[in-house]
Amino acid sequence: MKRVLITGAAGFLGSHLCDRFIAEGYRVVAMDNLITGDLKNIEHLFPLEQFEFYNHDVSKFIHVSGELDYILHFASPASPIDYLKIPIQTLKVGSLGIHNCLGLAMAKNARLMIASTSEVYGDPQVHPQKEEYWGHVNPVGPRGVYDEAKRFQEAMTMAYHTYHGLETRIVRIFNTYGPRMRLNDGRVLPAFIGQALRGEDLTVFGDGSQTRSFCYVDDLVEGIYRLLMSDYAHPVNVGNPDEITIGDFAEEIIKLTGTDQKVIYKDLPKDDPTQRQPDITKAREILGWEPKVSRSEGLKITYDYFKSLPEEELYKKEHKDFKDFIRVKK
Repeated sequence: MKRVLITGAAGFLGSHLCDRFIAEGYRVVAMDNLITGDLKNIEHLFPLEQFEFYNHDVSKFIHVSGELDYILHFASPASPIDYLKIPIQTLKVGSLGIHNCLGLAMAKNARLMIASTSEVYGDPQVHPQKEEYWGHVNPVGPRGVYDEAKRFQEAMTMAYHTYHGLETRIVRIFNTYGPRMRLNDGRVLPAFIGQALRGEDLTVFGDGSQTRSFCYVDDLVEGIYRLLMSDYAHPVNVGNPDEITIGDFAEEIIKLTGTDQKVIYKDLPKDDPTQRQPDITKAREILGWEPKVSRSEGLKITYDYFKSLPEEELYKKEHKDFKDFIRVKK
């Protein structure tokens, strides 16, 4: 039975990856410091003999006894409300964290995959975004802590691949959604659904003309798994190219939830990308992958998940500062 380490395992995407590798017959070593992750996402796996959990910060030295075949570095705050709150920790997980994971991969002779992001393209001047596009990122802007951490992570990973011959994979993830997202994480989909469930007007930042392309989590996990098992070491976009404006998306959520809220408009945050659409030619040609779940189908599943949450989740607010957040999580 092969063994895989997944960092960020208690997060939205990390927990779904744990499920997938368990289903594929792997032993899963899950690692998370629970700053943005939640044990509720993986508690169903704790009774399994082939699952183990480490409460650990990957920015510090990592030790995992025994053999490892694969390492998936998916630890990182992943929404603006998180990485603007904890900018230094975000930079550390993309620099110190990847350095520790790469060192462990060398010691274990394991293949390593990193979770990169469409944010490496910044506010793109090329549309749709191909992997060869170098991006348009403001390194000292408020989003730079996340964007540059991911860009550095890619550079460090490729350096280990070319200099040390380490087996590495780089997946550039576009907007993803599905069950286990946090209602209060600040991303547009849970924000809209949360506002609809609370009977609030939906808040659109900017004039609503900016675009996003949403991929259902099961499709994304399939693409990640195929890339890990492939022989391709360079970055690959994995996302759904079905692009929609945020204004139209808000109307979709209102229709889905059957509510009669209005859409209100506020100023667009600094450096917020005006358009986002993946070119998935490489994923199609190299991995034989493309998304299968339509946005209407995926949204229905996600909405049902949010509706099933306890009422206190619906009204839970973000903590005012990072110290309060850590105290509560401990």
